[in-house]
Amino acid sequence: MRIQTWQQPLPHGITLSCRAAGERGRPVLMFLHGFPEAAFVWDELLAHFARPEHGGFRCIAPNLRGYEQSSQPADVAAYRPKHLVQDIAALVQIEGAPLACLVAHDWGGAVAWNFANQLPQLTQRLAIINSPHPGTFLRALQTSAAQQEASAYMNFLVRPDAEELLRADGYRRLLDFFTHWGAASWLTDEVKAKYRAVWDASLTGGLNYYRASPLRPAREGDAALSQVTLPREMLTVDIPTLVLWGMQDPALLPELVEGLEDYVPHLTLHKVADASHWIVHEQPQLVAQRLADFLAQ
Repeated sequence: MRIQTWQQPLPHGITLSCRAAGERGRPVLMFLHGFPEAAFVWDELLAHFARPEHGGFRCIAPNLRGYEQSSQPADVAAYRPKHLVQDIAALVQIEGAPLACLVAHDWGGAVAWNFANQLPQLTQRLAIINSPHPGTFLRALQTSAAQQEASAYMNFLVRPDAEELLRADGYRRLLDFFTHWGAASWLTDEVKAKYRAVWDASLTGGLNYYRASPLRPAREGDAALSQVTLPREMLTVDIPTLVLWGMQDPALLPELVEGLEDYVPHLTLHKVADASHWIVHEQPQLVAQRLADFLAQ
């Protein structure tokens, strides 16, 4: 199945570079990537679900603003959730709403949780892969020493010299994101080259997601997190939701799915004991099967 690529202008002045498979007019699955990734990580799933025997969906994966050839605003405030949700809502409406399902990983999931809370009429279902719900994440960052330690890298990523440090030695630190906690047999030379091309083009955009967010561990001289509260109406997701969680994720600990049903009443939770944060790369067939089962419910 051929992957199509194009630049999609949005009405509010942002352009998203997109990847897709499947015919326009079919029910739409939209896939949102995380950091330090890009839309290409979904290619196998785009092709899979576009095939007639797997639903014949129209499958779309945008590069989020700041990534690859999408618009890269210089102002850090342009990466706040309201703007990111606006981008996806505009793209959904161009493709034809509502979505059959919004599928998202990592930072893409942060956008998707907000999207499903604010605009549930634009998607029939939500599927989240290793991306914490804002309610459980805030709770853990405020009260869990283990999650605070696991998330300490976020304070590195907001440093003004983060780009320089991450680009050193052929992006060694960024590649360590994939390999530091275990073997990554999927990280071939070809995949590394794709990642380096994305980082060459758009590293600052990805880092600006962290710089724009207050949800990171408190540090000396920056205790703003302790003052953050999120009202219940910003946290509830009432549409059918799948959460697929690799339990070997060293950055987002299993405690982040505890109590999730308090915010998501129509929840299907699958814990994958032998998968890490990079489950989409590690076990794409499992991800495809779990998603297919969810879509069939």
